[in-house]
Amino acid sequence: MPADDGASLTVPPAAPAAGPAAVPTAVSPTTRPTDPLVSALRSHRLLAIVRGDDPGAALDTVLSLFRLGVGAVEVSLTTAGAPGVIARARAELGPGALLGAGTVLTPADAEQAAAAGAAFAVTPGITGALAACHDLGLPVLAGALTPTEVVAALAAGAAAIKLFPASLGGVPYLRALRAPFPDVPFVPVGGVDEAAVRGYLAAGATAVGVGSPLIGGAAAGTGEPGALAARVADYLRAVEGTPLEGAS
Repeated sequence: MPADDGASLTVPPAAPAAGPAAVPTAVSPTTRPTDPLVSALRSHRLLAIVRGDDPGAALDTVLSLFRLGVGAVEVSLTTAGAPGVIARARAELGPGALLGAGTVLTPADAEQAAAAGAAFAVTPGITGALAACHDLGLPVLAGALTPTEVVAALAAGAAAIKLFPASLGGVPYLRALRAPFPDVPFVPVGGVDEAAVRGYLAAGATAVGVGSPLIGGAAAGTGEPGALAARVADYLRAVEGTPLEGAS
């Protein structure tokens, strides 16, 4: 049975402007209402990233990931036939699946993603796609690395921050970033192996994004039978075995 409508993942509307008698107050871009996308990522804690040059294998990989228990999947637009892969997966999975489009760089990419049925968009950095996604009602996991980029991405309407490439600083860098940004949802992406999953989540990451270490050759049609299922099981154990920050 299809889950609830994934279209409910929308960017929260901006607060109404204060009346003329109100005293102006500064609102930090880092203090914003929790987006439904963030809540979903916090629940699933693992975002699988599919990228490959075989559309059929990529589609099979997406469907297998959901069947194996992964609750959030991103299909990179660098995947061969990516819009078709997303559209066919959406038709198979129903409207409630947390299926998004990655490597969204331009307004045209955002429009393609929305038309294919993506429930969210992921960017590698701060691009012109953010404004287009906002207009289309697509929440964005925006790529950023430095504090300046984090602030800029949030000010541009990002629902959460894709810390990329996370491997440059690792878990210590995430901890350092969370000192000035304790309420910002971070999703580290790039070089996230099983050991890093535990470290990032323990350090307060909302979720982790994992591509080739999880997918292997599956989306290119070169994976060994059963290998994807084994890797998914390992990653899910790592995710489920890591207590939420602050949990007793």
